[in-house]
Amino acid sequence: MITKTDALWLHLHWLTVLAEQGSFTRAAERLEVSKAAMSQKIKQLETLAGVPLVQRTTRSVRLTEAGEKLVQELRAPFAEIEQSFYAVRDSSGPLRGLVRITAPVAFARQQLQPHIRDFLRLHPQLRIQLEVTDRLVSLASEGFDLAIRHSNALPETHVAQLLCETETLLVASPAWLAAHGEPQHPQELSQHDCLYYPRGTELPRWRFSDPAQPQQEMVVNVSGPFATNNSESIRDAALDGLGIAMLPDFSARQALGEGRLRQILPQWHIQGAFARHVWIVRPWAARVPRAVTELSQWLRQRFQTGMVG
Repeated sequence: MITKTDALWLHLHWLTVLAEQGSFTRAAERLEVSKAAMSQKIKQLETLAGVPLVQRTTRSVRLTEAGEKLVQELRAPFAEIEQSFYAVRDSSGPLRGLVRITAPVAFARQQLQPHIRDFLRLHPQLRIQLEVTDRLVSLASEGFDLAIRHSNALPETHVAQLLCETETLLVASPAWLAAHGEPQHPQELSQHDCLYYPRGTELPRWRFSDPAQPQQEMVVNVSGPFATNNSESIRDAALDGLGIAMLPDFSARQALGEGRLRQILPQWHIQGAFARHVWIVRPWAARVPRAVTELSQWLRQRFQTGMVG
């Protein structure tokens, strides 16, 4: 049984991580320990404190009033300790430690991963954990150092830098166009099978502007056999000849370069479908680990020359 206060630092730190993550599973993953070890440390801390610190349910955990008060008082000193440690560790020598990144599925698979592999070859003592998801994750509460966001709106509490610009394209396979004809005007799309990204319960409508009259928006009602919230799946449906797809350019780039897809109506501007920018985002912090800063700079430099494919 632990009896000295100076032996409790690990337990107290783990409690702050549990409060941040909101579950034993995520906290254990963040600390790279087992869920059983995590639970044991919290139970030991509660025994020594003499009061419950955590309310456990089948799905999540909540701090008790005593637990919340303790965590609030611990956050600032633990943050200072962490910053002091990173300052010493990062002052010289190779990049080390773990950098956690989250990124959208299609962009991560087709554009981000080749650059990350190159960065790891340069820094073999560094580890990068990439979570590929189209879910908009909370960086602070889920413990991510960086996020790639294909978005027009970014949280004010984050530091965002432009990674690259993107376009939205209409594409179809050459075989499908040969069989069904190529639309020459956006209004003709209503007569074709279209593959689209669903927006809740809204009926699918594609919006265009004519470069000659950019202030006038044209709205076209579309329909088709397939809709999904993943641009790679839409691209694959177009490659399989199911219809005309609206995609961000990074999902279509390789297939366009190989001639397996062709762009349709390139002279028309597509409005309001996908964001026009990809950002690299991190939570605001007084001090940022050198590995996070250098990886961010590396990615921005690499994307200055354009996307892969």
